[in-house]
Amino acid sequence: MPSFFKTFLLLLVSYTAFGQEGDFYGKVKVDDNEPGIDVFVVIKGDHFYKETVTDFNGEFYIKSVPYGTHKIQFHSLNSKSKTITTQLNSNKKEVNVLLESIKNQLDEVRITTKTEETKKETQGFAVNVIKTEEAGLRNVQTNDLLNTTVGVKIRQNGGLGSEVSYSLNGLSGNAVRIFIDGIPSSMYGSSYNLNSIPPSMIKNIEVYKGVVPGHLTDDALGGAINIVLRNDTKTNLNASVSYGSFNTLQANVNGLYRFEETGFTVKSSIFHNYSDNDYEVSGRSVVDTGLGGVQTPITAKRFNDAYRSTGGMFQAGFTDVKWADQFLVGFNASKDYKEVQHGAFMTITPYKDRFLESDALLANIIYQKKNLFTKGLDVKINGLYGKRNRAINDTVAWAYSWTGDRAIDFRGNEYKYTWGSQQEGGPTLAKIKRKVASIRTGVSYDFNDHHKVLVNHVYSGVDREDSDVLVSVLENTFKGTRNIDKNIYSLTYEFKAFDNRLRTSIFGKHYQQKTTSIDPEIQTDTNGNKSIVDEIISSNNKKDGYGFAASYAISPKVTLLTSAEKAVRLPDETEVFGNDGDNVVANPTIKPEQSNNYNLGFRFGTFNIKDHDFSISTNVFTRNIKDRIGLPIETSFNVDDELIVYVNQGTATSKGIDAQLNYTYDRNFGVNFNVSRFDLQIINSNVEIDVPNTPFFTMNGSLRYSFKDLIQKKSRLNLFYSMYFTDEFSYLVPQGSNTVGNDFFEVPKQFSQDFGLSYSFPNKKLVASFDIKNIFDKPVFDNLSVQKPGRAFYIKLNYTINKFN
Repeated sequence: MPSFFKTFLLLLVSYTAFGQEGDFYGKVKVDDNEPGIDVFVVIKGDHFYKETVTDFNGEFYIKSVPYGTHKIQFHSLNSKSKTITTQLNSNKKEVNVLLESIKNQLDEVRITTKTEETKKETQGFAVNVIKTEEAGLRNVQTNDLLNTTVGVKIRQNGGLGSEVSYSLNGLSGNAVRIFIDGIPSSMYGSSYNLNSIPPSMIKNIEVYKGVVPGHLTDDALGGAINIVLRNDTKTNLNASVSYGSFNTLQANVNGLYRFEETGFTVKSSIFHNYSDNDYEVSGRSVVDTGLGGVQTPITAKRFNDAYRSTGGMFQAGFTDVKWADQFLVGFNASKDYKEVQHGAFMTITPYKDRFLESDALLANIIYQKKNLFTKGLDVKINGLYGKRNRAINDTVAWAYSWTGDRAIDFRGNEYKYTWGSQQEGGPTLAKIKRKVASIRTGVSYDFNDHHKVLVNHVYSGVDREDSDVLVSVLENTFKGTRNIDKNIYSLTYEFKAFDNRLRTSIFGKHYQQKTTSIDPEIQTDTNGNKSIVDEIISSNNKKDGYGFAASYAISPKVTLLTSAEKAVRLPDETEVFGNDGDNVVANPTIKPEQSNNYNLGFRFGTFNIKDHDFSISTNVFTRNIKDRIGLPIETSFNVDDELIVYVNQGTATSKGIDAQLNYTYDRNFGVNFNVSRFDLQIINSNVEIDVPNTPFFTMNGSLRYSFKDLIQKKSRLNLFYSMYFTDEFSYLVPQGSNTVGNDFFEVPKQFSQDFGLSYSFPNKKLVASFDIKNIFDKPVFDNLSVQKPGRAFYIKLNYTINKFN
């Protein structure tokens, strides 16, 4: 860490400006005074090229334009193109444009520029970029957005705040890494994650499947999800509040204020989430046990599953100044409370009064500068350092039934657990204290328009200390410690040729992780003398990986995409050291898993025919995995287990295909449909079997329709419909030829549907929305006995201010 700050200060002090630059910003409207949405804005110069696309409010922002006279071009599918000439001689200049709509469009309108999202999706990687503008106005969670993305399946054990894992093309759990602005989300802790970050705080979401580019340096074996937070430098304020079923309340406020003369910027956001999660559940484990041990199936409400999270972020510094595009220093603070209804699976006797508490206080720093010292040299530095704490409270010995009352034995008497707690490990008031640090550094240099080199490094460290006030004083005096340090380096070379029709990226990665577990033990010799002996278990894993991605534009509308990577995934803190709060047992000898990942795909479109716009994309993939990390295959069918342990399962192979269709008509009607089908098999006892607890076939679809000037002039009503289909899958490994009783472990087909609407008032500042989740109240679950919420209703108000006068 000290060397980083010395380097940073040296760069900061030694930097001087080599030219004056400013920014263009403004708003585009069409002749009916409606916001010009998805209008391409292009500025060309002798030695530079800038482009962007207008947002949901018709606004645009283009940074780092050299002083002088420029021509700005505006292109749209539904309006006539327009070019204006203007002079830039200040840090910022506002340009507002009115376009004339096209009444009689040609059969095809060709626009040569691409959005930033399209550029990312045509670089060769199997990647989807998710926009969040519309979702931010509705009661839609970030995980809901991801769940509609092709090849992505959200595995969530319950309602708001419950444990979530992400599956990309069949690889799931920790094989998929989550980033928040390039920093591994695990560094922030459970109180600041995708459950708590609202879409309104997110600019977009990048989903990389199988092959991960070098700039996202991490051990992401199965893919990566990068949450890109909003980094606007214009003054704004957004606030929203929603309320709905199961006493669910969610509120957030985020804003930014920039002093134009100095560039000094203050940025802040706060959020609060709460839910009782008292939805109804049923199934084989939800019973009422009566006299004689007779079990009667019932429908019950969850009664010990409440969730609460609160947090915020504050940053201050400078934006869009000569020596930095962004230089912000601040902190993240968050805490959460989660009641625990059961162990890894739903069991006949649920928990009562077992709960978890977490908090985190992390300092952060961001520095970004394009064209540092010389044109083409870009630097990005993100870092955080701080403390995270987690507490586990389990001291109630009484057993409970799903009715919420104390359980009775076969004689009708209330009874207690002999071990004195809800979980079998015994009563606990355990605390886990962590000191965490992570710093990501990226340097890139454009030699010219065809050659670019990127060097990236990420360091992540966790210093963990466990204690429990319910154990003896002597045991607490000699506390166990857990340390994990990870360094990952990457070098990338990018090459463009044939008028940018060919784009290639070649990269190499080096992985290094050291883990140390120290547990003092009290030993007694033959004379009865006691002494303290440290039991030390350590490992130092080093691996290398490499890969490439390439795309070739066969025509302006058809692109071939291919990528491959030898990927490595190092076991994380929970898999190595365990976690009592999540019922995970330690396994210090677990090994890294490796995979050879391959993708081959096509992107067709976007094709524009009169008022019709559509695109189709498809990807064929295969993953060859060694030392796959997961739950033991032999015990995967034991759904009465409260504790789980991660092990190296063996060699596995995944192969499949996914495809996606996007269609819009006259910008008012939109359709999205995607499908994913794959196989995931593993060799167990020299027999190839399907990996249990994995859905192999999923489909998602959504419809959107927009009405203008409904009730009020200049207002807009948007209607939304979404569907989610998951084919049946089994939680049980086939036990020989005898399949009698196996259907007991099968998760049936699931089909759920959502409906929503949002109403934007004429001032464009206030939006009201209403959503119905799981309209027909169908049973939805991932694991056989862990059920998700049924039908639910939510209302939301969202207020945005983009200018302060």
